[in-house]
Formats: sequence, structure tokens, C-alpha cells
Amino acid sequence: MKNTRQFHRDRRSALALAMRGHTEGGLAIVPTAPEVARNRDTLYPFRPDSYFHYLSGFPEPEAAVVVIADGDGERHLLFCRDKDAERETWDGFRYGPDAAREIFGFDEAYAYPELDAKLRELAVDRPALYTPLGLFEAWDHRIVQLLNAVRAQVRTGVAAPDAVVDVRGILDDMRLVKDAHEIELMRRANAISSAAHRRAMARTRPGWREYQVEAELVHEFLRAGALAVAYPSIVASGPNACVLHYRENDREMSDGELLLIDAGCEYQGYAADITRTFPVGGRFTGPQKEIYELVLAAQHACLDAVKPGVDFHDYHKVADRVLAQGYLDLGLVTGTLDEVLETGTFRRFSLHRAGHWLGMDVHDAGLYQVKGVPQKLVPGMVLTVEPGTYIRPADDVPETWWSIGVRIEDDVLVTAGGHENLTAATPKSVADVEAACTR
Repeated sequence: MKNTRQFHRDRRSALALAMRGHTEGGLAIVPTAPEVARNRDTLYPFRPDSYFHYLSGFPEPEAAVVVIADGDGERHLLFCRDKDAERETWDGFRYGPDAAREIFGFDEAYAYPELDAKLRELAVDRPALYTPLGLFEAWDHRIVQLLNAVRAQVRTGVAAPDAVVDVRGILDDMRLVKDAHEIELMRRANAISSAAHRRAMARTRPGWREYQVEAELVHEFLRAGALAVAYPSIVASGPNACVLHYRENDREMSDGELLLIDAGCEYQGYAADITRTFPVGGRFTGPQKEIYELVLAAQHACLDAVKPGVDFHDYHKVADRVLAQGYLDLGLVTGTLDEVLETGTFRRFSLHRAGHWLGMDVHDAGLYQVKGVPQKLVPGMVLTVEPGTYIRPADDVPETWWSIGVRIEDDVLVTAGGHENLTAATPKSVADVEAACTR
């Protein structure tokens, strides 16, 4: 396998190629995320912007990637913080431009304070400027200042870029299909997250509060080297399982309830996203088991539908049909299957689609359809498969079903031969879940 530096360089070269095809070249500038204050004298833990990280792998704040594409070829530039012995004593190691250029595979590297002056030189007579638009307000202002600075030189015989293109359109298409390095990182993120879910199943007790289970998840993430969550963990017991984006995680759990956990780590910039639902006391009740097995049947049917060449929307339609038929069989909705699907009455209990793209972001970059035409699945795409059922108390719903919320979610890689379930190690069948909860 190529080294990490070469993977990032290949992505920058692919960007340069796309720029030459779109506007006969130009200048691309992609900044990292700004640091954000948490309180008066503390910053939130820094995370690089996903687009910047995709092109560079560089982990520090105050940085930007510049790619130049023209008839003479391409140049890759990095702007980053300079070495500073005093700041490194307080805040830790900095690469500095010289080391960063060599380690991360750039042609040139400069101190970040030189960015504006250097860009005023590099933007001259370029046909187009590619940069993220509307991502960071301060960056948008900086780009306007750059264009105006170049335009002010018009009397010297130079021109500013005629077009300003949101570079995310190109990068979203690139990010949609993962390369070998990305797939390796995602496998690791999912292995760690699967272990965390197994730990949660094994250790959860009636009488615990939801945050105690969350602590078990975080323990496993950190123990295995995943230093961040991919998103705030959902640890939702009893009626909270029917709140899709529940966040409080502070309720005391009781024997006989279900616990829905939607949690995944971020490993070296790549997300896992797993949901499992299991009984707090270790055994499903009859009604819980019926709903669980319905959602599981829908999930298996969805997985069977994930393969190259099919529309992205296809497995969502499969989930709808299985769940709607199940609600009819249980008496939760009435009518024929076609009527229930056409009117959407089943969506009272099935509140979301069956999945989304996954990668550096938990809801990852990439269009689901282009000009009204659904994306076709191709090898290298990664998506989630996560049908769910949520039954809130209501006068027209039998009490036996109240407060049952079940979601089952796996992370799936599309392969040449079909798909690979990256989270298959997470218990899912009724027997396996109950065995994992046995103490």
C-alpha cells in the first residue's frame, strides 16, 4: 500500500486534473478550520476541516493548502504555523514549514502569516479561483479581499480570476468513493466502535444511569486510540429511545426496558456510526422482540439490496416495504400495503430514511442524486444501513407497544462483488444480543 503522504498527494493531483478540465486550470485554496474558544481561556479540542484534512493529512490549526494547475503542470503548497520554541513549551510540538513540506509531501511550504501576500502573487492571471464558499465567514471575507487586491493591479497589466468556484463540488465527488487508505482507517474505526458496543452490552445494569453506559463507550474508544467521538453519543433508554437525536443521557434505567445506543468513534479523521438496541435486563419481552425482529428483517433486506449498479434510493424503498408490512401485520396501521406506502401512514412509526453516506463526516460529503437522477452505488462507497421503528404512547396505539424504540445500524462498504459489513462484529440477532448481555 502507498504511504499516507502519497495518498494525500494523489488527491491533490486529482483536484488539479479536475480544475484543468473545468476551467483550464486555476488556483485552489482550502483552509483548515479555525480554533474555537470554549470559554474565557480554553479552546475546544481542535479538529481539522474535513476537506483540508482530505487533501493534506496535516493536523495543525492556522493552515491552508494551495494547489496550482496550469499548462506547465501543478504545484502543491502548504501554509502552516512557523516553529516557535516558546509556544511549543506551552502548547506542544509544531511541524513548521520545512518539516511539513517533507513529511506531508508538498512542493513548497511557507509560514502562515505569508499567506495573503503570497496569494496576491499566485492569483494573478489565473482563469479561476477554487475555494470553499460559505464555509467560514472570515474566510469568505479574506477571499474577497484577495480578489480586490489583485483587481487593484489592473493598470499594471494583470487580471484577477474571472471565476470563483466552490471547490467542494469537486471534492465531494472525490470523497464519495474511498481509496484504500480511507477504507483501512474506516475498518479500524468500526472495529473500535464494535468493541465499545459489545462492552456496553456486557456491562449495562438496571439502576445505572445512561451516562454510565456512555462512559463505557468512551473508555473503549480512548483505550483503543480513538481520541474523539464521531458525534455525541445517543444512549437512550425506555421512552428516550423514541427520541431520534436524544442527547441528555442522564435517565436511570430499569429492568425490562430497551436501551438504544447510537455511537461511534472517530479514528484519524474517519467516522464510525453504529446503532444497537438491547434489553437492559438481558432478555427481550414479547412485544420488544416482535418489533426488534421486524426492524432486523428490514435491515437484512436492506443489506441484500446494497451492491454495485443499484440506485442509492433502492435500499430505502426496501426498508419502507418491510416495515410497512410489519406494521400492518401487528395492527399498527390499516389498509393494503400499497395504500400504506402511498399515503405514508407507516411513517408515523418509521421517521427517517434507511441510511446515509459515511466517511470523514458522519453524514459524509456527496450528492444522493444528480439533476434528479439517483446516484448509482459503486465500489468504494461507504454508507449506513439503519432502519428503525419508534412507537410513542398514543390513544390509538395499544399500550403493549408504547415506548418501544428500535434502530439497528451497520456501516457498509460497497465492493465489486456486493458489499462488506464493516460492523458485522457487533451482536445483532436476538440470540447474540441476549448472549452479549449475559453476565
